[in-house]
Amino acid sequence: MEPRFTAFAGERLLARGTAAEVALALKAALDAGVPRIVAFDDADGRQIDFDLRGTNAEIAARHPPAEAPRRGRPKLGVIAREITLLPRHWEWLAGQPGGASAALRRLVQAAMRDAEGPDAVRRRRERAYRVMSALAGDLPGFEEASRALFAGDAARLRDLTLDWPSEVRGYVQERLEDEAPQPGSVRN
Repeated sequence: MEPRFTAFAGERLLARGTAAEVALALKAALDAGVPRIVAFDDADGRQIDFDLRGTNAEIAARHPPAEAPRRGRPKLGVIAREITLLPRHWEWLAGQPGGASAALRRLVQAAMRDAEGPDAVRRRRERAYRVMSALAGDLPGFEEASRALFAGDAARLRDLTLDWPSEVRGYVQERLEDEAPQPGSVRN
């Protein structure tokens, strides 16, 4: 899946989409003199700096679409790395259905599911906070909203952010809910 990005001009949603789409929207906004532009990686809420030098074609070339998956295991995203285990561990893995690799994938998947609850909640809160502090740090109720966010008080967070610009509030909520933004929507 192609990484997605979102850009704001102040408190107004500027662009959403692929790296190239958002970079080109940022370039157009900068050329038009729009102040306070910031872009985020939707996956983790971190601010992103795009290289906006040159022509639109040069900018787009620096931000190509994600590479199409290759045939075979790379298509599944399989990455070969070294792993070291004791002989008894290798013996046990060799006796598992599908062999060592399949057994290891199942074990890792089960461990990820078991830890998903608290880890996923923490990651969503941190992602939402990054966006909140960048876009709403100067808005009324920010401190209290931050406390509500980390306390897991969704109703209080919603109440405290009602007066915030709807696009800021919506984007913060998306980062908290782990919703993916609609692809390719760009505003000018």
